Amino acid sequence: MTALNLAPGTSAPGGLNSNNCENIARKEEISGELEANAMDSLINIPLATIDIRDDCGITDAPPINSKRSKENEEIKNDQVKKRKRKQKDYQPNYFLSIPITNKEIIGGLKSLQKAIIQQDKQLSKAMVGDGSFHITLLVMQLLNEDEINIGIDALWELKPHVEELLQGKHLTLPFQGIDTFRSQVGFVKLEEGDHINLLLEIAETAKQTFQEKGILAGENRSFKPHLTFMKLSKAPVLRKNGVKKIDPELYEKFINHRFGEEVLHRIDLCSMQKKKRSDGYYHCESSIMIGEKNGREPDDAELVRLSKRLVENAVLKAVQQYLEETQNKKQPGEGSSVKTEEADQNGCDQDNNRK
Repeated sequence: MTALNLAPGTSAPGGLNSNNCENIARKEEISGELEANAMDSLINIPLATIDIRDDCGITDAPPINSKRSKENEEIKNDQVKKRKRKQKDYQPNYFLSIPITNKEIIGGLKSLQKAIIQQDKQLSKAMVGDGSFHITLLVMQLLNEDEINIGIDALWELKPHVEELLQGKHLTLPFQGIDTFRSQVGFVKLEEGDHINLLLEIAETAKQTFQEKGILAGENRSFKPHLTFMKLSKAPVLRKNGVKKIDPELYEKFINHRFGEEVLHRIDLCSMQKKKRSDGYYHCESSIMIGEKNGREPDDAELVRLSKRLVENAVLKAVQQYLEETQNKKQPGEGSSVKTEEADQNGCDQDNNRK
C-alpha cells in the first residue's frame, strides 16, 4: 500500500489532518502518564495496622506493603509469645472450695483412710486431713493483695449467679464409690444425676466471672468434681520407697460404699499456700453463703477486711461525687459566659443597624 504524503494542514481521508493526529497521540500519552502516576500514588498509601489477611480470610494475595506486613507479623508473633509466657507462668495458688461439713461423710472418709493405713502405714503421709475435705470448684492465680481483693469482688459477684442457677432449691451432692486419677490421687465419686450438670454450670459461671475480672483462672482439662481423700504427691518420700501407685486392693472394701450427702451452703476463696486454720481447714479470704444462712461465721480477720473494703469504696464514691459536682458547677458558669458574649454581640449588631 502506498503511503500518503500530506502537507502540513492538509486533510487526510476521513477528515483528519496531521495536526489532529499529533494532538490525539499526545492526549493518549498524557492519559497514560496520569494513570501510571495514580497507580503509583495508590501503592504508596500507608495501610492501617490491621492484618487484612486475617480479617478477610485472604491467604493467596501478596502483601501490598511488604515492610508494614513484616511489622504486623512481628507484632503478632510478639503477642503470641507473651500469651505463651503468661500461660507458662500460670501457677494456681488459690481456689474456690465447697467445704464438706456432713459428719457422716467425714466419718466415712476417716474410716476409709484408717483401713488403708492399716494395710500400709507409710501411706498415712499421703492422707488429706479430716478438716480439709472439700470439692474444688475453680483454681486461680492471685499474686498480691490487690488481686486478692479483686478475687473477693468476683466471689461476691458470683453469689447471685449461683442462686439464679439454683432457683431457690438446694443443691444436694451424694457421694458413693472410689476412683483415682492415674492411680496417684484417690477420691470419692459423686453419684450420677442432674446435680452434676448443675455443679458444672456453677463451675463454668465461676470461671467466667473471675476471668472477666482479669484473673487467670481455670485449667485446660475438663472439670470433674471429686472429693479427694489421699494423694501420693503429699509425700514424695513414698516414691523413693517404691510406692508409685495407689493399689486398688487398698480400698476394695469401699469400692461401692455410700458416704452420704452434702448440701451446698457455702463457697470459700482459699489459699493453697498460706497456713491452715487451727481446725485443719484452708486459710479463707472470703466466703459466700448459698441458700440457708447457716455455716461458718466470718472470723475477725475477714470482718476487718470487709470493713476496710467498705470504707475504701465509700471514700472513692465520695471523691467521685465531689469531682462530678465540681465539674457541674463549672459548666453553668461557662455556659453563662457564652450567653453573655452572645448577648453583647447581639447588642452590637443592633447598634450597628441603628447607625
